[in-house]
Order: sequence, then structure tokens, then C-alpha cells
Amino acid sequence: MFGRFMPQEGKFFDLFNAHAEEIVQGGKALAGMMRTFAGTAELPLEPSANTDPAADLTATIDEIEARADKITHDTVLLLHTTFITPLDRDEIHSLITRMDDILDLIQDVAQSMHLYDVRYVTPEASGLADITLTSCEHVRSAVQLLHSMENANTILNFCQEIDRLEGEADRLMRRAMARLFRTEPDVRQLIKLKEIYELLETITDRCEDVANILEGIVLENS
Repeated sequence: MFGRFMPQEGKFFDLFNAHAEEIVQGGKALAGMMRTFAGTAELPLEPSANTDPAADLTATIDEIEARADKITHDTVLLLHTTFITPLDRDEIHSLITRMDDILDLIQDVAQSMHLYDVRYVTPEASGLADITLTSCEHVRSAVQLLHSMENANTILNFCQEIDRLEGEADRLMRRAMARLFRTEPDVRQLIKLKEIYELLETITDRCEDVANILEGIVLENS
């Protein structure tokens, strides 16, 4: 009952919401990158060309990640300067840190695509990116409701859906790996795609970590 009257000092919920929005923007950029390269045998672009889509999309994701890093920094600074916080201090720190981990991994995928000069990806990679985007959107939806424990049941429903998507991504990755090792004749491409698959699936793991923290917050405060 008392969780419904949590103190509102500090702009923590605004910061959470701003970070969650950056997560979704990063997820959209990553899904767009994968769609750009999916099913293309060879893009007619040199890696050093100014119009290289991998470089352009990586730069976009780098900018998003930098903005999110600043939000994380501002949240931690506010945590150290606020006397009364709306949530337990450890919960606030864990939540913003785990949210930042999502964007760090999105950036890792984009940078790997660019640095390894991945010129095409499989439909499975694009499918994994789409699942990660949906997971990111559910993280945003749950975080946006965190300001009021009247939303507890809806938050928990989003968390359950994030958990389901993590399992879906894991199954898709296993199928993708099996197909990759059976059909990909180029060893270098196999190694590149294997890492991309693993990184994409790990994004959904980090979304699940955020969901677990949100569940704990809801159960403690509702």
C-alpha cells in the first residue's frame, strides 16, 4: 500500500524515460541496419566509401549511445545529491546501469558490423534484430509506467513479454547457428555472423535483466 505514495523528489523517472527512449531509437537503428544488409549477396560499396551504410548507421548508433551515457551519468549524479529518492538507491543504480548495458550491446553489434566489414547478413540476423527492437519497446513501455504503482500489473505484463521474447530470440539463434554451420561455405563470413548472432541474442538477455529489476521494484513497492 505505501508504495503507492512513493516520494517524487528528483527527476529520476524523467531520466529513466529519456534513457528508455534512446534504447528504442538504438534498437530501431540496429534493426534498420540489419534490414539494409539482409539478403544482399554483396553491396556495391567499398568499405571506405563515404556512402557506406554500415559506417553511417554505426555513427548514428554511437550518437544515441553517447546521449544515453550522459543520461546515465546525470542519474548517478542526481542519486548522490538527492536526500529522498522515489525508489531504493540500489534499485535506481541497478536499473539505469542495466538499461545502459542494452545500448552498449546495440553499439557493439553496429561496430562489429562496420569493423569486420560485414557486407551481408542472413534473414535470421534481421529477425533477431526485430525481436531485440520489440524487447526494447517493451522496456520503454514498462519504464514509462514506473512512476505509479497503480500500473503494477501492466508493468509485470510487459516484463513477462520481455521474458518470452528472450526465449524466442534464443530459439531463433540456435536455428540460425545450425543453418549457418551447415550452409555457409565462407569460414570468415561464418565467424562474423556467429558473433553477430550471439551479440543480438545477448541484447534480449540484457532486456530481460531490466525486466527482472522492474519486477523486483514492483513487488517491493506495490
